[in-house]
Amino acid sequence: MNKVLGAHLALAAVALIYGANYVIAKSVMPHPIAPNAFIAMRVLGAVILFWIVGHRYIKLPHRSDWPRLILCGITGVAVNQLLFFNGLALTSPLNSAIIMTSNPILVMLIAAGVSGAPLTPRKITGVVAGAAGALAILMLSSLDRSENSHALGDAFILINSMSYAFYLVLVKPLMMKYHPLQVITWVFTIGLICVLPFGGTGLYSVSWNSLTSWQWFAVGYVIVCVTFLTYLLNILALSVVSSTTTSAYIYFQPLLAGLFSWIFSLLLNTPVHLDFTWLKGLFTLMIFLGVYLVSSSDASKSQV
Repeated sequence: MNKVLGAHLALAAVALIYGANYVIAKSVMPHPIAPNAFIAMRVLGAVILFWIVGHRYIKLPHRSDWPRLILCGITGVAVNQLLFFNGLALTSPLNSAIIMTSNPILVMLIAAGVSGAPLTPRKITGVVAGAAGALAILMLSSLDRSENSHALGDAFILINSMSYAFYLVLVKPLMMKYHPLQVITWVFTIGLICVLPFGGTGLYSVSWNSLTSWQWFAVGYVIVCVTFLTYLLNILALSVVSSTTTSAYIYFQPLLAGLFSWIFSLLLNTPVHLDFTWLKGLFTLMIFLGVYLVSSSDASKSQV
């Protein structure tokens, strides 16, 4: 199979997995599993899987690469996971998916800062439109008196998106130097050291015997699919395509989150609040417009 086609198929699979995750993970948080405990569990499970699968490729990186690896572990695993799951526990799945669409804009900004690429008027317009849309959704959530949205939760998701954007840019040079499995295994091992102080003790407070079959499925899905498979597929894709292309697949997440919300509400006979209004739709279009303006200007030329 062509490497570029394989990379795009991998990214499409990641989008599908993440689209379902917004609803599946939300169904077990904050009860019966607290967000930080869930994070410690998923990162620990992923580290074990990465070491099992990639042990033959794993060697100690060069001393000069450790600062970048540590930053990747902090931004791509620790901060990213802690803020995403704590944000998702507070706000609605759809809000989370919409705000995460700001990621390609953030990747372009960070890549421009790292590589010195100029910010054209078209890019600046896109950044302003996307930022305005994301901030407007945050303000809407602060005025929402229902239980569906939460301004602090939305803020956590936005900062998580920023942290993940840093990771996508920081990890790219390592992909050019080491085997993908070596990079992702060390990144997750560093991330595990960072998240255990926050969620390790919370694992003892979970009533494991009382978990339903659906909740066990959700735990397994998050560890194997959302953590192990998505990061593995992303890192393999990053070895072929740019960070900008990788982040662009996040555009599908609001659509997929809404679709999976509807599917799971039918399967589980449980109402899932989509929390979608025409005003939120307008702000979502602002984010999409910003992403389009930023990425269409010269994304095809970017290798960052």
